[in-house]
Amino acid sequence: MWDSTFAESSDRSEKQVSGAEVIAQALKTQDVAYMFGIVGIPVTEIAVAAQKLGITYVGMRNEQAACYAASAIGYLTGRPGVCLVVSGPGLIHALGGMANANMNCWPLIVIGGSSERRQETMGAFQEFPQAVRSSIYGRPGPCYVDIPADFVNFQVNVNSVKYVECCMPPPVSMAETSAVYMAASVIRNARQPLLIIGKGAAYAHAEEALRKLVEQCKLPFLPTPMGKGVIPDNHPNCVAAARSRALQFADVIVLFGARLNWILHFGLPPRYQPDVKFIQVDICAEELGNNVKPAVTLLGDINAITKQELASPKSLPMNYYTVFYHVQEQLSRDCFVVSEGANTMDIGRTVIQNYLPRHRLDAGTFGTMGVGLGFAIAAAIVAKDRNPGQRVICVEGDSAFGFSGMEVETVCRYNLPIIILVVNNNGIYQGFDADSWKEMLKFGDSTAVAPPFCLLPNSHYEQVMTAFGGKGYFVQTPEELQKSLKQSLADTTKPSLINIMIEPQSARKTQDFHWLTRSNI
Repeated sequence: MWDSTFAESSDRSEKQVSGAEVIAQALKTQDVAYMFGIVGIPVTEIAVAAQKLGITYVGMRNEQAACYAASAIGYLTGRPGVCLVVSGPGLIHALGGMANANMNCWPLIVIGGSSERRQETMGAFQEFPQAVRSSIYGRPGPCYVDIPADFVNFQVNVNSVKYVECCMPPPVSMAETSAVYMAASVIRNARQPLLIIGKGAAYAHAEEALRKLVEQCKLPFLPTPMGKGVIPDNHPNCVAAARSRALQFADVIVLFGARLNWILHFGLPPRYQPDVKFIQVDICAEELGNNVKPAVTLLGDINAITKQELASPKSLPMNYYTVFYHVQEQLSRDCFVVSEGANTMDIGRTVIQNYLPRHRLDAGTFGTMGVGLGFAIAAAIVAKDRNPGQRVICVEGDSAFGFSGMEVETVCRYNLPIIILVVNNNGIYQGFDADSWKEMLKFGDSTAVAPPFCLLPNSHYEQVMTAFGGKGYFVQTPEELQKSLKQSLADTTKPSLINIMIEPQSARKTQDFHWLTRSNI
């Protein structure tokens, strides 16, 4: 690349060029447009030279994040990004990014400085090899009134007749709050839930509430013959075309005004799984528990109970699915989505949608945690150059955020259009709420009694963002999440971090094939 002998013998009056400038120009000539790193002896000059030639230089806080960012550039642009590091510890910190790029087959150039050649093998500074009334009250039904024959023609004074006023509409009865919460919990932990909509739901005029429940929770439904039309048969969540299979493989079935009679094969095997859980929603107490022992019973007006189920997430701690449902509703189709974390990334992959290629970055082939903020920074840099105004949504588990949280300073320093969502369950996979944590510590020091997967409850990660001048939000309800995300998307002047508290024991639905995660924790 550079003949030192020629340089030394050239006319001193000729324009001089440094090795840093030669390296920068060589990169520029190869259409390398982005460089990430942490400067130090002896690579500072390379960063300066690269900037002078128009190569975008982003100074990071950790070489590992810098290397993840540089490798993401390679994936996003097709040209390698450069990671600039010092030798020794700098290079060692970059190894994670290098291995990740290698497994993902992403182009990357890592440039590291080393000691002077004359000090090789001498122990020089940082030296290291490179490298949810009777006839009408209660359950509606017939009412028999027996009138003797003589009464039929019997004459009485009109004024002697007293008429009873029209009875009021039947009272709307709701289910016990605890039963509603229990039903919500069973449903959200189901692997293959199914709603069966009977004519009781049609009578209750529950169509609007049921439609909202189906769509908000993304639940499949099967109408009974007279339950058809409560939600249109052409709704994408209707599984009537696969009725037998839907009944046979469901692990949780919610009956909305539907009876387990011959039409539904009495709720018994082999049409159903032997261990299927039934949740019965009915206005008639006598109907509850017929043929099967239900996991949960909800006695009352079907329309009212459905609304209770819809409202339950407002009272219960959110879970991953609740969070991602509300996030997905507000994201633009062209935003970059960066995701990492165990349950956070796995569930996010199935719920958060992408519509354009090269707009999702996650742990990739190597399953590397800690890539999030580096990837997000890279995507934001590309977005600023190619499509100003395009947003980057970085979805992090609370554990994953810990790997590169200080890169928030980098995000704020360059005022990048990044919205960080920390889905916080107080732990790695699962955690404990604050009260349980305090109770646990009564039995000893945290190093001895706290399970290894626990993190400090209710950590205010949003304050990391506010500390550097960005916007921080601490949210606990769907309404707070919707509001903070809306504000963050509308404010293009500064980055933001939304710390989203979810149920500590929240987890992904049980996997059918769990070879990858055999832990019983």
